[in-house]
Amino acid sequence: MTSTTAELEALLMQRSLTDAQLLAAAEAAADFRILPNATVLKIGGQSVIDRGRAAVYPLVDEIVAARKEHKLLIGTGAGTRARHIYSIAAGLNLPAGLLSQLGGSVADQNAAMLGQLLAKHGISAVDGAGLSSVPLFLAEVNAVVFSGMPPYKLWMRPAAEGVIPPYRTDAGCFLVAEQFGCRAMIYVKDENGLYTENPKTSRNATFIPKISVDEMKAKGLQDSILEFPVLDLLKNARHVREVQVVNGLVPGNLTRALAGEHVGTIITAR
Repeated sequence: MTSTTAELEALLMQRSLTDAQLLAAAEAAADFRILPNATVLKIGGQSVIDRGRAAVYPLVDEIVAARKEHKLLIGTGAGTRARHIYSIAAGLNLPAGLLSQLGGSVADQNAAMLGQLLAKHGISAVDGAGLSSVPLFLAEVNAVVFSGMPPYKLWMRPAAEGVIPPYRTDAGCFLVAEQFGCRAMIYVKDENGLYTENPKTSRNATFIPKISVDEMKAKGLQDSILEFPVLDLLKNARHVREVQVVNGLVPGNLTRALAGEHVGTIITAR
């Protein structure tokens, strides 16, 4: 279905925002990619940052080298400290929205630390409304750091079970990549990618180099390497139709992924 701007405007004035014809007309409107040449990196909190200097410093060097050829939006995870906060807050019977705020504060801390480590290279950390200045940072120094936790706070959608916020830093970084229309989304973890079982606890775990969202769900792997909601976000995305998971503890893996090599696991929308 094609629709002129006038037709779409008329529907918007006359119909409910959930009207099927209006939604179809809006769907037919052309997409605009804001940062089509940028890549979003998600640096794991527990998997990378919590390991300290030994894990973070080599990755910082790799990021600094990579930004010479790539435009990078670097999101940070929350990690172990957020899990500790979640355990206390859940024990106090606080709702998901409060846990979201608390977890976000830890991701903010990690963004601040990573930003300070990259500061001498001209790479800054931004937060909140500062994301509007991302294009300027990319134009000047090809990189910027942000906190990966989506800013839902009290408006966090409750999980089907429990009070742990379902949309955390994996989802937040993906949403940045999708909404800016970025070229790629890379998750930097402490595993080589997706396995049939947890490789930390099972000797029978088999590495999976490439898999679709539907295949992951069919195999019961939907929450094994990324937050569960990321798969549904990926399935419905317009711009980012696959994500890549790499082991950031192996020197050169991030550089290879940015160059388009199939390193780690690629998860596709279809």
